[in-house]
Amino acid sequence: MNELIAVLAGTPVDTRMGVAVLQKAGLAGVPFPVSEDPRAQTAFQLLPSEEKQAAMEAILRIAMERGCRRALVYCNSMSASVDFSELSEKLGFPVVTPMDVYRRAAGTYRRLGVIAANAQGLAGIERALLASNPKLDLYGACALPAVLSVEAGEPPEELVVRHHLAELASWFQNCGAEILLLGCTHFPYFKAALAARTTLPLLDPDQEMLRLLGAF
Repeated sequence: MNELIAVLAGTPVDTRMGVAVLQKAGLAGVPFPVSEDPRAQTAFQLLPSEEKQAAMEAILRIAMERGCRRALVYCNSMSASVDFSELSEKLGFPVVTPMDVYRRAAGTYRRLGVIAANAQGLAGIERALLASNPKLDLYGACALPAVLSVEAGEPPEELVVRHHLAELASWFQNCGAEILLLGCTHFPYFKAALAARTTLPLLDPDQEMLRLLGAF
């Protein structure tokens, strides 16, 4: 029987997405959504650090009591606004987040575009990237309305057109970005639809997070 992996994410939708990523890899995920919707999750990320840390510690302790041995944080902006490294060390509980992937990828590029759900996520990704590669040139944007469209189940092709994501990718490319980082775990939902409309390579952290989980 597979070891249980706690999946912490911003809303029930991206929590299910995280569980599905694990299932495709033959791993067993236990869902722990933190907020009821994207706007509530954004409000959570604006709380004082102590409150956020305490809330996440409580969830991780529940996960441990339920038999989980590792955790996947399937939410970029939440992983950017909570110090999961501190919690992992405090609890002796391995936690993998998208920020772990970005820190490792930073040295691969000279100029990079980032699209995140909100400014908290964008700032956190910037910190992670520049901490690893201070010379990296970054261009960024945030698009919570696109996240809301994903939550609503809007077809990916329609979503990409309505939110002008191909035009946004073109802007990043014209600025010299070598790759566009999909800095929200909702965004793989429309990755194929956007890839069909741009020649700019797209990066999401799913596969590398799976590899890091397997290292524990």
